[in-house]
Amino acid sequence: MEKFADLINNLPESLDFEKTKGINAVVQFSISGEGGGEWAVRLDDGHITVERGKSTQPQLTIKASAEDAVKLVEGKLNPMNAFLTGKIKAVGDIGLGMKLLNLLK
Repeated sequence: MEKFADLINNLPESLDFEKTKGINAVVQFSISGEGGGEWAVRLDDGHITVERGKSTQPQLTIKASAEDAVKLVEGKLNPMNAFLTGKIKAVGDIGLGMKLLNLLK
């Protein structure tokens, strides 16, 4: 199984840049368990940067275990089911979270 750090650091290559145009936001990933940590993903009108650590003012914070986060990014975990069952927690702009689901290639 891939580590979440590998997946998140490769996120800019995994997203459809055309779909990120017009989105300006910071998303904080707070991942627990083995391979977890804190990452801030900055979307800036088609540009994506990933930074290790906490952002001071994210529009959305996503909390999950490393195992569930990997499954989510790999498309092996249904985001809505994960959210509804509490495997994934989202705090902040939930509408932004819905947009993010459509960004993966």
